[in-house]
Amino acid sequence: MAERVESRVFRGVRDLLPREMAARQWLIERIRGVYERYGFLPLETPALEHLDVLTGSAGDEASQSIFRVRNPDDPSDEQPVDRLGLRFDLTVPLARVVAQYRDLPRPFRRYQVSPVWRADRPDRGRFREFIQFDIDSVGVESNVADVEIMAAMCDTLSALEVGPFRVRFSSRRILNLLLRYAEIPDTLIVRPRRTADSPPGEPVERAGADVFRVLDKLEKIGRDNVRLELTTGYADKSGDWVPGLGLSGEQVDRIDRFVSIQGDRRAEVLKQLSALFADVPGAADEIESLSDMSRQLEMLGYGDDRVALDLSVARGLAYYTGPVFEAILLDAPQFGSVFGGGRYDELVMRFSGEKLPATGASIGVDRLLAALVHLDRAPKRTAAAQVLVAVVDRPMMDEYLAMTFELRRAGIAAELYLGGKGMGRQFKYADQLGIPVVVVYGGNEKARGIVVLKDMQAGLARSAEITDHQDWVRERPGQTEVPHGEMIPALRKLLGEIEGETSKS
Repeated sequence: MAERVESRVFRGVRDLLPREMAARQWLIERIRGVYERYGFLPLETPALEHLDVLTGSAGDEASQSIFRVRNPDDPSDEQPVDRLGLRFDLTVPLARVVAQYRDLPRPFRRYQVSPVWRADRPDRGRFREFIQFDIDSVGVESNVADVEIMAAMCDTLSALEVGPFRVRFSSRRILNLLLRYAEIPDTLIVRPRRTADSPPGEPVERAGADVFRVLDKLEKIGRDNVRLELTTGYADKSGDWVPGLGLSGEQVDRIDRFVSIQGDRRAEVLKQLSALFADVPGAADEIESLSDMSRQLEMLGYGDDRVALDLSVARGLAYYTGPVFEAILLDAPQFGSVFGGGRYDELVMRFSGEKLPATGASIGVDRLLAALVHLDRAPKRTAAAQVLVAVVDRPMMDEYLAMTFELRRAGIAAELYLGGKGMGRQFKYADQLGIPVVVVYGGNEKARGIVVLKDMQAGLARSAEITDHQDWVRERPGQTEVPHGEMIPALRKLLGEIEGETSKS
């Protein structure tokens, strides 16, 4: 007998049992419906990419989070010929596809739902393997494409019934002006931390744009720690040292004045920004661009209550070049951004040499699902079946089998109960899986030419109100008798009523 192996999964990845998978599939289908209404087309790319495709596209932090994979064609691990990695997002593979297949229509508008992998530290709603669902428009320079992406974000979250949410946007071009305003050079010389046990290391060059990566952590680590990471560095909760960027106190004060700009209305934020950047060359044009986007959003019905201009939004990936956006659930802000993206006009050029404008957004399906579970707003139905055909009399099994297939061929998802004996056990099974209707048909019903349809939720609700057993027997809450020949139209009507009640609640 083979050695017994402990049943376990790798830290940061999960098994999804039927209830979680059913909820995830519900989310995916709702998202797909919105994306296709906007005209986006499906695309799939491999989980494995050449490592040089993945590295260098999104910054050092993203490169460090890549899971490296051994290439079975390499002669040895010590001298690999062709390194591979698991994709960490769906945007870099999209840029590779657009560069590789030059006959794709322009603009190329695609959606993709696929797993990605990141070697991050697992946290609340943060996993090492998770599903992303992206939309992107490649080949559109106009900021109208960015407005459309933000509108799609709003429509998607509304379709998912997540409760109150807020889409927030800013622009990397505005953040580039922040570097000019704060007098931060393109290259920073960072001196490593010196400890009692080690001599000082060699100075390290860091890009001035690393400031954006730090600002992206503002909600996660707080303003005090952001300030420390911009200056001297600090020890995080685990005791690990987070190196600083070596900025001066005055430079960080200027950044702080910038991120302190806030307002309930986009126009108010733009007014404050114009005053702060009054002497910054090029600021007026970029502020006008944000103003145009705000005006178009308002025209389409996406007001300040749903889309806010928040200058602290930076997005951590290095490939963003223009407007950036993200969405949070107002009832679960601790889960951070559940939907985010931005414009990346130079990413395709890395593979083709051609500068091709692009913009898009990605919804973190699993993080969003974790937030909805926390809020008790996730779909609870596990079963695919709408109807359970109960087995009342075992000698009638052939009739139950025929009835089940009659329902399926009529387009009604049906399951024949094949478990243990007893009606109570069958009703419990339907209740556990969330099957809304049970069909009861035994010898008595056959003799009378009827079937009994049991609405499980209505039955449970009414049973809770009835205290007398005889009243319960007499009323049979949630049960309806219909002629056998009218079973299918009666079921369709009942299922429609149940679906309507569910959508109201």
